[in-house]
Amino acid sequence: MMVETLYGPVSEEVMDRATQIRLLICDVDGVFSDGRIYLGNNGEELKAFHTRDGFGIKAIQNAGIAVAVITGRNSAIVERRMTALGVSHIHQGCEDKVAVYQDLLTQLNLTPEACAYIGDDLVDLAVMKQVGLAVGVEDAHPALLPHCHYRTRIRGGFGAVRELCDLLLQAQGNLAQAKGMSV
Repeated sequence: MMVETLYGPVSEEVMDRATQIRLLICDVDGVFSDGRIYLGNNGEELKAFHTRDGFGIKAIQNAGIAVAVITGRNSAIVERRMTALGVSHIHQGCEDKVAVYQDLLTQLNLTPEACAYIGDDLVDLAVMKQVGLAVGVEDAHPALLPHCHYRTRIRGGFGAVRELCDLLLQAQGNLAQAKGMSV
């Protein structure tokens, strides 16, 4: 059976998984951003982030869901963006995302079923295979999609994180009270 959401029908299984989530873990490039990196002539690096994703992150935090990012790259831009969103678990330059994930489970005293992970490429797969709700963005690598419980209808960098946040809020009965900020 399917449950109607803001973004279309979702299986009851996905909604059941979403009710248990207490930690959302996000990749950055290709999830919060569209995956492109702009390099200027003077070595500056630029990325675009969507304010809808920012609202969603603040809304789930206000509903009691913790947020973490685990990314393979190091970027001052990511540090600034995630800090502005109030994300306290920022892990950059991670070659072993599973080790960071396991540390988060221990640190936050959570089970794998209480964690969701959103990613876009094969570097995310090892963690996605271990969480209660594995999510791929709409334009994720095709080899990742068979391992996802849910695939967003929105591409990475264009509100895919917000879509997942809204799904979590709806599953947990908090969508009508959602309070975030366009940050």
